[in-house]
Amino acid sequence: MFPSIFSDELRIDDIDQTLKIISGWGYEYVDFRARVFGKGIEFLDQDELKQLKGVLGKYNLKVGALQTSLAKVHLPDSERQAAEAQKLEGMIRAADVLDCRLARVFNFWQPQHAAPELHDQLQNREDMLEQVLEMFEPLAKRGKEAGMLFGFENCGQSPREVLALLDALDEPTWGLAWDLHDDWNFPPRKENEVEYLIELAQRCNMVHCKAKSVIPSIINAHVPWDRVLATCAAAGLKGPVSVETHHHDPENDLNGEKASKACYDHIKKNWPSAAPGDIREAAKPIVIDVKRDWEDNPVNFVIVGMGMGRNRARSMVKTPGCKLVGICDLKEDLAKEAGDEFGVPWTTEVTPWLSDEKVDVVFVVTPTGNHGDVAIQAMRAGKHVITTKPMDATLAKCNEMIQVAKENNVLLAVDFEKRFDQNALQMAKAVKDGVFGKVYFASAHLRIKRTKEYFDVNGGWHGTWELDGGGTFSNQCIHLLDELICSLGMPIEVRASLHTVKHDIEAEDIGLGEWRYANGTVVRVFSTTVWLGSGWDSQIEIAGEKGCYVVSEGGPFENGVRWYLQDKWSDKSPVTVETTWVNAADNMAAAIRSGEALACDGASGAQSRAILEAMYESARFHEGKWVAIADVIEKAKLVEAVS
Repeated sequence: MFPSIFSDELRIDDIDQTLKIISGWGYEYVDFRARVFGKGIEFLDQDELKQLKGVLGKYNLKVGALQTSLAKVHLPDSERQAAEAQKLEGMIRAADVLDCRLARVFNFWQPQHAAPELHDQLQNREDMLEQVLEMFEPLAKRGKEAGMLFGFENCGQSPREVLALLDALDEPTWGLAWDLHDDWNFPPRKENEVEYLIELAQRCNMVHCKAKSVIPSIINAHVPWDRVLATCAAAGLKGPVSVETHHHDPENDLNGEKASKACYDHIKKNWPSAAPGDIREAAKPIVIDVKRDWEDNPVNFVIVGMGMGRNRARSMVKTPGCKLVGICDLKEDLAKEAGDEFGVPWTTEVTPWLSDEKVDVVFVVTPTGNHGDVAIQAMRAGKHVITTKPMDATLAKCNEMIQVAKENNVLLAVDFEKRFDQNALQMAKAVKDGVFGKVYFASAHLRIKRTKEYFDVNGGWHGTWELDGGGTFSNQCIHLLDELICSLGMPIEVRASLHTVKHDIEAEDIGLGEWRYANGTVVRVFSTTVWLGSGWDSQIEIAGEKGCYVVSEGGPFENGVRWYLQDKWSDKSPVTVETTWVNAADNMAAAIRSGEALACDGASGAQSRAILEAMYESARFHEGKWVAIADVIEKAKLVEAVS
């Protein structure tokens, strides 16, 4: 997905001036509707379209979507239907010249104002749906012939009505042109916001952002754009997120240009800073309803790295007893954007924060291969440290980090977020309490989509041995490895095979691993980034002499946890676990202020790196043969990490 904007929302008649301004804001894409040489985009002739293409080239802009009013009329007569057919021909002409086949359209169903009693009823009225389909069929046929990608907007009708039409049309490349403002205050969203976001994100092919969902002085629909955008990214949206301002009030110093810029800034601020993950987690609000005794004396954090670190910052500022006091990123624009968002100072170097007495903790969210260097520098300055996962790219560096923490009497934690997840905690407790009896086997599967752009960004560090510590095992599957370790402990030996079949990277995009335990338990692990399905798709299974367990997240099938005990499946956990801490920052603050144990200290965090190193050694240097964990640990002198 990418940001774009309706050019006519700036309310400037000169298209050259309009595109110059839009380019100056940092846009790479622009949408066209009206005010193009005084016309709607579908009414331009061939010469005018070529002239427009020249202006686009002048400012290095591409077309995100043709934002047309095709079929925006309620059950029209034959004369109006014929006029709409001519409009479509103009759209196809524009699509050919401007090299953009994505178009916002409607469908001859506009009951919200024309027939209010029918609003949100199309999905329930087969007779009406058949009438709409019959009217729209000639446009649908012509659109398909021309290779047009239609996005039907929920303006004048509800999203449920659009989805009913899409299901009936059965054209997989067509989707919802999702205008969140127009439907946000209606019952479906209020009834179950998370499911609402997920369903519509999975069906849309473009998104519209209006000023009244963004600008505080005029807002009337409080759309959580951070979650909306994260959910759309997890759903695999490929189309534009377009500013459709719909506000022009020059008398109050908020004309179309200023309002559009405010919308763009808001979208940019809330744009996902990290690669897509689990869609359900993306859609969930961050709700932290806890009290901490040290809230009047919060622990002060600086976050280094504004990729995933920006997400951590958004969570931290809502965590009682934790205070974000600074931001650091090598890229000045990222540091400044985050500093402005959170209202804290920012730097492009970590050094100033290390001499700042008010800083208690440095949270390291840099590329994996840099974790150790930044962490060691911070710990030698007397700062406590949290690193994101994996702990580092090598076991030897993990060992050095642990030693430096001891020498400087500071805390070192690793942010494995599943250590605070109720499902993961229940699984671990069930194994330890003997709910399954002897565990025969466990398996973990992760399928996730990663694109060329993901591997190319920021110098192409993803998928490298030096900075990513490997491929899909190290970067993505590490969460599942840690869950298995927390439940089953450390294996005695492992083996693996690595395959790079799609992406142009050093390390694996498919990994298969097998672990053996001293008690006979066997574990199989599979991970890949070549999956075409959007989002995060993972599953863990455990089978023992008394029962089985399955937990699924993401993917096309039902999510959740199922327990097979006493000859029946149930979603009710046989064990009770309280999630004491909401996140790694909360846990670190508790450790500093009240002496609580870290959920994942350095030694514990290094365990997954030890297994990774052994699997990689097996695959790369021993033809997939078994490698003893003890041998790998001995090489890195990290005996304490797995004792």
